[in-house]
Amino acid sequence: MTLKAFDINATVASLPLLKGRTPETEGAEAAAAFATIATTENGAVFTGSFEGQSAWERHPNGDELVEVVGGKTQLTIIQEQVPVVLEMKAGMVTVVPRGCWHQFNAPTGVTVLTMTPQPTDHSSEDILAKTG
Repeated sequence: MTLKAFDINATVASLPLLKGRTPETEGAEAAAAFATIATTENGAVFTGSFEGQSAWERHPNGDELVEVVGGKTQLTIIQEQVPVVLEMKAGMVTVVPRGCWHQFNAPTGVTVLTMTPQPTDHSSEDILAKTG
């Protein structure tokens, strides 16, 4: 592995802002808004900026580190069938436990940096409605 330092701000500046993200957003538009900064043993480090709401996702092979680099988001994590909503803004970090469904809601925009294990399961279903 080649060791390298990465300029997150320069990477983010080179990416388009994904506006109007919904749980159904996918394909080239979504892919263009995110960059893989580095690979890890079981995943990668990603960054990107978006406005709107992501699909639900979970990572069966490990915990995900999430840092808000800019803007703010509500990150909802379903842990043991209980939704936990974290209000996150620039400079904040959290760990999403392995296998927990989670979703970002950022109506005014957010830039995130994640260290994400692969694979990632996605769902556009209302996972929140299934809790309780």
